Amino acid sequence: MRALISVYDKTGLVEFARGLAELGCELVASGQSAAALAAAGLAPLEVAELTGFPEMLDGRVKTLHPRVHAAILADLDRPEHRAQLEAQAITPIDLVVVNLYPFAADPSIELIDVGGPTMVRAAAKNHAHVSVLTDPSQYGAVLAELRERGATSPETRRRLARAAFAATAAYDARIAAWLADDEALPERLVLDLERVAPTRYGENPHQHAARYRRAGTRPWWDGVTQHAGTALSYLNYLDADAAWRLVHELAADVPGARAAAIIKHANASGAAVAETLRDAFERALAADPQSAFGGVVAIGGEVDDDLARAIAAGPQADVIVAAGFTPGAVEALVARRKATRLLAAPAPEPLGLSVRTLGDTALVQDADELVAAASTWTCATREVPTPAQMVDLVVAWRVCARTTSNAIVIAHEGVAVGVGAGQQSRVVAAELAVAKASERARGAAAASDAFFPFPDGLERLAEAGVTAVVQPGGSVRDGEVVAAADAAGLVMMMTGERHFRH
Repeated sequence: MRALISVYDKTGLVEFARGLAELGCELVASGQSAAALAAAGLAPLEVAELTGFPEMLDGRVKTLHPRVHAAILADLDRPEHRAQLEAQAITPIDLVVVNLYPFAADPSIELIDVGGPTMVRAAAKNHAHVSVLTDPSQYGAVLAELRERGATSPETRRRLARAAFAATAAYDARIAAWLADDEALPERLVLDLERVAPTRYGENPHQHAARYRRAGTRPWWDGVTQHAGTALSYLNYLDADAAWRLVHELAADVPGARAAAIIKHANASGAAVAETLRDAFERALAADPQSAFGGVVAIGGEVDDDLARAIAAGPQADVIVAAGFTPGAVEALVARRKATRLLAAPAPEPLGLSVRTLGDTALVQDADELVAAASTWTCATREVPTPAQMVDLVVAWRVCARTTSNAIVIAHEGVAVGVGAGQQSRVVAAELAVAKASERARGAAAASDAFFPFPDGLERLAEAGVTAVVQPGGSVRDGEVVAAADAAGLVMMMTGERHFRH
């Protein structure tokens, strides 16, 4: 048995190679791999000795040689292949142990591996006879199988080959993305996703699901510490991500404020900014305590003992995500409900591209970022907003932009008190928001995620006592809508920026 070793990541290499040597396997290694093995007291055959040809071009050419690739690619079930190997005095290679240059960690021309992927693909193609190992995590199981059986099974070789082709495909995807960094939407978009963890199930129990991440990245989810609760479900991830991003956006838009949000089925049941986190949470909860049951609570800071008691006294939460938890807070929340997931999380990263699949079709777009700052909005009415109204307008606008369309959100004293989400009619969305806000709509501000096509939606808000509205504008009937706002004595701000969400 002969093994060819050429690895960048040398984790576990010496132990694995020593195990192979103890089984009588001849070791062939290149460059730094050979040096590492020799330093550990092993005696690998250098690739240059095998090929009779020195490494050249600063190591760019060392394994690209017939004596290497014929040894890997020979189909030993074919007598003519065996004869050709014998004629050239080439010994077959049974194991190929290769991992690639870390291109994703530091993209550059010199870290584009050529010889490594070539050997990996050759070995994976010939997996009927060759085992290819591309990750140190594979060493233990393969070594155990060799000790037990004397060879790897066809099933093992096929599984290793599948992992090898996935590794080279992902590697090429990273390079292609790097070379296309000047194109927002390149002609061919190659997604390199690696599975991080399975979820309990998908949107429904009969659906399988898992969390993946783009290779070479560390999304905020990778920095989460789960202090308690059961495993996260697919919907837990969606709702927690929406809640966590929303509290960061709210806090960024209202300087000095602390933010809290409660999300149910990707939409806010309540959200608030206040001077303290406890006030923000309690006000967000009071917006719609019935809908908050079984939702995701996001706290834009650390949950201390006092805040934890307030959360524990409220409706059951499926997930609580915060910057951190005091030990007493964890104890209080676990005592309330052991299954509630307590997630201590870092700040979220920007969303990047949005990809949605439709069977074999994919729709790709830039992430929906709120570009137009409140300072750039224009006032279209005679009435102009007070500072307090501007805070409510900002809160309503932020929450509305993250609410399923058609959406209307009403905010009062820094709290989103009425959310009308996912309606075919903007008028019905306004009526839902008004119904949830009830008397709190009086003196409140409202936001619409798209323009009012007619004055009727605005009129519903005015009848409920709303005094200020923010909307994108852009309708052919903007003049009629502004005239209706003036007639009702309302403030109307225009952002010039629509935020549909489907």
